[in-house]
Amino acid sequence: MVRDMQLRLLFIPLLGMLIPVASGIIAYEKYSSFEIIAANLFFIFTSFVIWAGCNFIHMKLRPLFSSKQNPFIKITSILLVSALYGVVSGGFLTMIWFIVSKEIFSSEKFMWFVALTTAAILVFTLVYEILFLSKERELDTKIVDELDRERKEAEMAVLQNELDPHFIFNALTTLNHLIITSPNLAHLFNIRLAQVYKYFLTNKSRELISLYNEMEFIENYFFLLHIRHENKLQLETGINESMQRKVLMPPCSLQMLVENALKHNEFSEDNPLKINISMNGQYLKVSNNTRPKPYLADSTKIGLKNLSSRYKLVCNRDIIIENSETAFLVKLPLISSQ
Repeated sequence: MVRDMQLRLLFIPLLGMLIPVASGIIAYEKYSSFEIIAANLFFIFTSFVIWAGCNFIHMKLRPLFSSKQNPFIKITSILLVSALYGVVSGGFLTMIWFIVSKEIFSSEKFMWFVALTTAAILVFTLVYEILFLSKERELDTKIVDELDRERKEAEMAVLQNELDPHFIFNALTTLNHLIITSPNLAHLFNIRLAQVYKYFLTNKSRELISLYNEMEFIENYFFLLHIRHENKLQLETGINESMQRKVLMPPCSLQMLVENALKHNEFSEDNPLKINISMNGQYLKVSNNTRPKPYLADSTKIGLKNLSSRYKLVCNRDIIIENSETAFLVKLPLISSQ
């Protein structure tokens, strides 16, 4: 429903007073002040009857036309029916005016009144059509935005659910190795694993989380890796705490990149895997030196694709991957918390 109260309050009395004057069907010098007020009220009533009737016609006729139909046919039909109603109702009330007033009937003045009334009807019918179309477009935009939001939420839920088996697969592989090689470390690993997994359960339903919380998580996660690999792994970070609190990111993004580096590279105490997390003005950069494994790594192959999809959904930007003979770099777009 178009909110037209202001239009009604302004133009119904304005047209009710201007059109009779412009058409010459009121000679004010013939009437007293009281009679002039009464005449204006009569034509304001006439204006109201025409306006209300045309508005009713507009509201009833519009739904009869499909959105796929030619809009010219719809608008032309509404204009013709509204104009016909205005001519009949306005002409009838004007004839009553000539009967009860001191005016002598003039076909020329009568036709001028009808013509001006018809012109006003055509103009304001088009104004209403514009208002209706604007309202429909606003509603359509809201519906599209809502559907888009629901689609993104559904897609994000699928992507986040992919993380769950991915994380379990790698964690259990590590735990299985430790149970065989070092039961005591396996017990400690299990305690830390519970803490890490608690973080995952707490935050996996969130679209974004602060880099500060993610860095706390990755430090705990890297501790688990260090239990198994000892000095074969090195983690370097150079981001101050204040900057960490200003940046958002999808949860477990860093964990996936660290996991990816371990999965595809060989490393030893003599040639450790060095993972560096840094930041410039546009990206959070996660890099590692590369020594590709001579065989294909056992992988579910959803890591980087998943991360790319999540960034496209939350900020409409993609990650950047740079791979050379000596280094592998992933740039994550910065998402400001402010």
